[in-house]
Amino acid sequence: MELRRINDLPPYVFSEMNLLKENARRRGADVVDFGFGNPDLPSPTVAVEKLSQAAHNPRNHRYSASRGIPHLRQAVCELYRRNWGVELDPDSEVVTTIGAKEGLSHVMWVLVSPGDSALVPSPSYPIHIYAPLFAGADVRQVPMAGAGGVGATGSSDGPGEGFFAALVETWEATWPKPRVVVVSFPHNPTTACVDLRFMERLVGFARAHGVVVVHDFAYADLGFDGYRPPSILQVPGAKDVAVELYTLTKSFSMAGWRVGFLVGNAEIVQALTKLKSYLDYGTFQPIQIAAIVAMREAPDYPEELRHAYELRRDALCAGLRGIGWDVTPPKGTMFVWAPIPEPYREMGSIEFAKLLLQEAQVATSPGEGFGPGGDGHVRFALIENEKRTHQAVRNLRRALTKLG
Repeated sequence: MELRRINDLPPYVFSEMNLLKENARRRGADVVDFGFGNPDLPSPTVAVEKLSQAAHNPRNHRYSASRGIPHLRQAVCELYRRNWGVELDPDSEVVTTIGAKEGLSHVMWVLVSPGDSALVPSPSYPIHIYAPLFAGADVRQVPMAGAGGVGATGSSDGPGEGFFAALVETWEATWPKPRVVVVSFPHNPTTACVDLRFMERLVGFARAHGVVVVHDFAYADLGFDGYRPPSILQVPGAKDVAVELYTLTKSFSMAGWRVGFLVGNAEIVQALTKLKSYLDYGTFQPIQIAAIVAMREAPDYPEELRHAYELRRDALCAGLRGIGWDVTPPKGTMFVWAPIPEPYREMGSIEFAKLLLQEAQVATSPGEGFGPGGDGHVRFALIENEKRTHQAVRNLRRALTKLG
C-alpha cells in the first residue's frame, strides 16, 4: 500500500534515543534523563481540584466548543492584558487549540498549500519544519547561527539581528516568495532570545513583503536574569500580519492537559476556527474550566516555575563548566544548548549522545534531531531537580575522560 504525507519523513532521531534509554533501564541503569522536554513540576493545585470537581458534573461530559468556551477565551485575553499590555477580542482574535503543536499544524492548512513556501529557522523544533510540509508547502530553512543565542555570535546591533539578516537573505533567494515566516523566541533548541526591537523589525519586514508571521510563544514565561520575553503582538500593527501561539504547557506546567491558543490576526484566527469546526469538538470541557481557574486564580504560578527552572539551569551550567565543558547559561527556555566539547566533536551529536547515555547514564537530545545546523550540539532539558543534576555531573566527570 502506498501511503501519503509520511513517506518523506526521515527516521525520528529521538525514537532511537528513547529505545536506548528503555534498554538501559531494563538493564538496571539509573538514567538521569535530560532528553525530552516533558515538565516534571506539578500543575497548579487549584486547577487540579477544579478539574476533579468539573469532571463530576455530567453536563461537562458532552461535546464542547472547538473554538473554546467563552470564559476560557476571555481568560487568555486577561492574561495577555496583564502580562504584555495587549488587548485581544475574545470572539474574533482568540481560538483555543489542543496544544500548540495542533494549532501550528492546522493553521498551516489555512495559510499554505502545494506550490507555496515558508521560512523556518534551522535548527528548530521539528513540528516547525514539518507543519508547512504536511500542508504541502516547501520549506526554506534560515540559519539560527548569529541569532544572538547560545552557540551563536550575534551582532553588535542587538539580539536576533544575525538571524534577521539571514531571513532577509533567504527571502531574496527564494522563488516563489514565501507566504509565511515561522519563528519561536525564546527558541527551542538553541535558547536564542530576542527583544522587542527585533519583533518590531520582523513586523516591519512582514508588512513590507506581504507575509504572515506565526510566532510560537511556548516559553513566554521562562526568561532568566531579569529577561522578559516579548510578545510579537506588543508591536503596533502586528495584528495586521501576525498570529501567536500561547500554551499552558510550560507556563503552568500543564503539558498533558493540551490547552493552547492562537491569538492575533482576526482573519487567520477565524479561518482556523472554521477549519477546526470540521476537525474536532474541542478539549474535554472540565479541562477548559480548570484552565480558566489556572490563569485567573494562579497568576503567579509561572513565576514559581520560572524560578525553579532558573535554579536547575544554574546547577547544570555550573556543574558542566566545573568538569571542563564550556556552556553558556541561557536567558530563556527550559533547555541548555551545549556545544559538543572539542575532544569529542568529530563524533557528531548522535554518537556523542549515545556515549553520554551508555557511559554516564545521562540522556540528552542530539542536535541533529532538530534539523540542519543542529549537529555539533546536544540539548539538555531542565526536567531533573538539582540533586539529580549533581548526580549527572558526577557521572559525566567519570565518563568524559578527555576533558580537562
